[in-house]
Amino acid sequence: MFYYFFKNVVLIPLLRWVFRPKVEGLHHLPTHGSAIIAGNHLSFSDHFLMPVMVKRRIRFLGKMEYFTGRGVKGKLVAAFFRGIGAIPVDRSGKEAAQAALDTGLGVLGSGELLGIYPEGTRSHDGRLYKGKVGVAAMALKSGAPVIPCAMIGTFEAQPTGKLLPRVVPITIRFGEPLDFSRYAGMEDHRAVLRAVTDEIMYAIWRLSEQEYVDTYASEAKAALRSVDGGARPAAAVAVPGGREQAAVGRSAAA
Repeated sequence: MFYYFFKNVVLIPLLRWVFRPKVEGLHHLPTHGSAIIAGNHLSFSDHFLMPVMVKRRIRFLGKMEYFTGRGVKGKLVAAFFRGIGAIPVDRSGKEAAQAALDTGLGVLGSGELLGIYPEGTRSHDGRLYKGKVGVAAMALKSGAPVIPCAMIGTFEAQPTGKLLPRVVPITIRFGEPLDFSRYAGMEDHRAVLRAVTDEIMYAIWRLSEQEYVDTYASEAKAALRSVDGGARPAAAVAVPGGREQAAVGRSAAA
């Protein structure tokens, strides 16, 4: 009840009046049943711009810290994430990955839409980074289709570290659903998970037209922090996965 009030009475009118986001490809989203929406992650603004522009509820996995903050700011952040229907997940400890996987599968098992950022964290420079294989594991274990999504303009609106977003043109673009039923029963094969993840990232890259970097975003951020004055940006590559990864995917499916 609170979710629908918060979304339809508060967020949607406010965001449409202030940002006037352009939404493309809504017809690719199913009207019922489970699906994974996999998007690039450029900004804190992604958390509210994408889910509120979709009629159906999208459940996102949010790090536990968003729900346990102290003070006025912490309580406001927690209320916001609860308001958009996010699910808290503890990302610390050895069982964190399995806990996130189980939570996501629970959402999909109930026939809902699950939102995932395969990069695992926000891009610090606006580029698209290598995806983690958790999204592939959820897709193969659940059998749900994956719908790629590109957030365009949110990095310029609110890059990491900026508290209040600027009003700039923003586009939310959904692509055709990706079906991975050809990999049924192969969810424990690391090469298959990598190939599926790269295919998802390739679809996101085609929609977003970002520069792609074949490095995890978390590793790129760590490299920047480890060098005084910053480090040289990771080198970009042409497309996610590349020819070698594509060949692995074909051989695994054979």
